[in-house]
Amino acid sequence: MEQKIKQDIVIGYNIRKLRKRAGLTQEQTVARLQLMECNITRGNYAKIEVGLANIRATEMMALKRIFGADYSEFFVPIPDQRKS
Repeated sequence: MEQKIKQDIVIGYNIRKLRKRAGLTQEQTVARLQLMECNITRGNYAKIEVGLANIRATEMMALKRIFGADYSEFFVPIPDQRKS
């Protein structure tokens, strides 16, 4: 059974921030994800970053390793969300 994490906060914003911190392009990130057996296209990855697609748990686990991040960094509220 495939599990996806439904975004009720904009984790895509944080993923983009982590990717840029790691100095990677979307293409490089997707290539690394594919090497880790994540079946994802650059187009779908781009949709995750802008919040138009949900991320699979396996993709998040792989991104954690690629970016050298903690899971908490995926869930940092963006400034507009702190007000609500």
